[in-house]
Amino acid sequence: MNILIKGIIIYTVLAIAVRFMGKRQIGELQPGELVTTMVLSEIATMPLQDDKFPVLSGITLIFLFVTLELVSSFLAMKSRPYRTLMQGHSVLIIKDGHLLKDNLTMIRYSTDDLMEALRLKDVFDIDDVQYAYIETNGSVSVRLKKEAEPVTPKDLNVPCRENTLPCLVISDGKIITRDFELCSMTNEKLQKILKKNNLSVKEVFLMTADKQGNIYTVKKAVKK
Repeated sequence: MNILIKGIIIYTVLAIAVRFMGKRQIGELQPGELVTTMVLSEIATMPLQDDKFPVLSGITLIFLFVTLELVSSFLAMKSRPYRTLMQGHSVLIIKDGHLLKDNLTMIRYSTDDLMEALRLKDVFDIDDVQYAYIETNGSVSVRLKKEAEPVTPKDLNVPCRENTLPCLVISDGKIITRDFELCSMTNEKLQKILKKNNLSVKEVFLMTADKQGNIYTVKKAVKK
């Protein structure tokens, strides 16, 4: 089979397989998911490197490992012992501003790694931390002491308006109705907005709207 056709088939099958596995980023993968991802990448190259290796065998192996991962994920949801075995558990590493050295040693997490993780959370002083955990995916969760937390409008008893989510209503000259309900948009409202701005749908590259009636519009570039 032509290598180009093989590549297209393998790419399509891998894309579908990864779609079934979920949307986690590499840094958020659990051990089982990471192993599956690594194995899938190896399997995908086998039919491309060896003409004698059937594409169908590669596809079968890909879906076998994806199925095993889905079964493992289901068992992890239903069984705490299995979840602990496969994913481990969160480990407390800072309590009341004090570093728990034994816990760090147990999970083989260096102080350099910890300080880097804290800086990525905009925390530069361990004494400001009430609690910090190493999560099962390796990320660090931090809760600051009350006196170190940023001041919020609630702390100052300042009233504020509800945050609203801007929704995509037009993308590259096409109306996107998927999130109309979230931003209280209708086709009738949209047509009025377009008419008010002397625009047609095809002239709009991007338009977003929110419940407060705020509209953001980017026109398409004018062809010279």
